Amino acid sequence: MKVSLLIPTLNEVEGLKQIMPRIKNEWVDQILVADGGSTDGTIEYLREAGYPFIIQRNRGLRYAYIEAIGLLQAEVVITFSPDGNSVPELIPELIEKMKDGYDMVIVSRYKDEAKSYDDDRITAFGNWLFTKMINLLHKGKYTDSLVMFRAWRKDIFKELGLDQEASYAAEERLFGTRVGVEPLLSIRAAKRKLRCAEIAGDEPPRIGGKRKLRIIRWGLAYMFEVFREAF
Repeated sequence: MKVSLLIPTLNEVEGLKQIMPRIKNEWVDQILVADGGSTDGTIEYLREAGYPFIIQRNRGLRYAYIEAIGLLQAEVVITFSPDGNSVPELIPELIEKMKDGYDMVIVSRYKDEAKSYDDDRITAFGNWLFTKMINLLHKGKYTDSLVMFRAWRKDIFKELGLDQEASYAAEERLFGTRVGVEPLLSIRAAKRKLRCAEIAGDEPPRIGGKRKLRIIRWGLAYMFEVFREAF
């Protein structure tokens, strides 16, 4: 099983310098960084360190996935946050779990004894609420439906229509924002009864940079997705 590691960046140079040296090349078959327009030295660091990267034509996390997917050479994709929230040492365990035949494996911040050290009360409640609603309305079995750090079969990106602008158009128009892929990926994987699993993994505090959450707009948009996909 070949694995591509996809790392979206936007002004993450501080995190990259600490996190990337901990990722061993032998863990995966390909590493690709998709940058959304960094101005803090991220591009210069990637170039000097020799990491392959693309610069997105369109800004936004979703476009990192859409524009990079055709360049990923493996059948399994791991999406990884380089800002310190994702623990590199969990990558081998994530890959081993995928070898059991799953379509998607999530590194859950809330499974067993795992904990998010980056949550505040609002984001913790939001994660709990969305996951609860996805499980209730779409028969999911998640403990964490929103986290980026996960592995999935590359084929399901198109199978679930995640590459189609129409999949996100209504909520983005209604709430004036650009949304990410993970909530809809979790919803549609549950709806299609794909084989999904989780491993437990802490979410350490962010390293440098700024949080890019748009809590109210994203929250409304993602809840819209939950109900639209149900009804």
